[in-house]
Amino acid sequence: MSQHENHAFEHRDDEAKKLGMWLFIFTELLLFGGLFLVYSIFRSQYPDSFHEGSLELSVTIGAINTIILLVSSASVAVALTAIQKNNTKLSMQMLLLTVFLAAAFLVNKYFEWGAKFHHGLYPGSELMQLLDRGHHLYFSLYFFMTGLHALHIIIGMILLLISYFKVKAGKVKMDDFMHLENAALYWHLVDLIWIFLFPLMYLIS
Repeated sequence: MSQHENHAFEHRDDEAKKLGMWLFIFTELLLFGGLFLVYSIFRSQYPDSFHEGSLELSVTIGAINTIILLVSSASVAVALTAIQKNNTKLSMQMLLLTVFLAAAFLVNKYFEWGAKFHHGLYPGSELMQLLDRGHHLYFSLYFFMTGLHALHIIIGMILLLISYFKVKAGKVKMDDFMHLENAALYWHLVDLIWIFLFPLMYLIS
C-alpha cells in the first residue's frame, strides 16, 4: 500500500471515529431530551410542588458547579488546541485541570446530596413516602437526572485521563489527536446537559 493510500485509509478511519462519537452524542441528547420532556410535563401539572421542591436545593452550589463546568469546557478546548499546535506540555496540564474541575464538581454534588440524605430526603425514604405526588415526582427526577449526569461526569473523567496518558506516551500528538477530540466532544456534552439541568432544577419560579 502506498503512502498516499495509507494516509487516505487513516483519514477515513478518523472520520469514522468522529461520526461514531457524534452518533453516540445524539443518542445521549435523545435520552436527556426525553427526561427533560417528562420533567416539563410533570412541572406543568404540579407547578407549586416543583417550585417548593426547588427551594430545598442550594442555588449557590448549583451556580458554582455551573461555573466549574464552563471553565472545564474551556480548559479541555485549550488542551485540544495545544496538542494540535504540538504543545504537549500545555495539553497535559489542561487535561489535568479539567479532571480536577470535574472532581470539584463531584465533591460539591456529594455535599449537596449528603445534606438531602441527612434530612431523609431521598428516594425510598420514609419522608419521601409522606410527600404529595408533586414533591415526590420532583425529588425523584432530581436524584435520577443529576445522578445520571454525575455518572457522565465520571465517564468523562476516565476518558480525559486516558487521553492524558496517551498524550504523555506520544500516542496522541499533533497529527493524530482523534481520541482527545472525541473526549473533548463528550465533555462538552456533559457541560451542555448541566446548562439545561441547572435552571430546570434550581431556578424554578
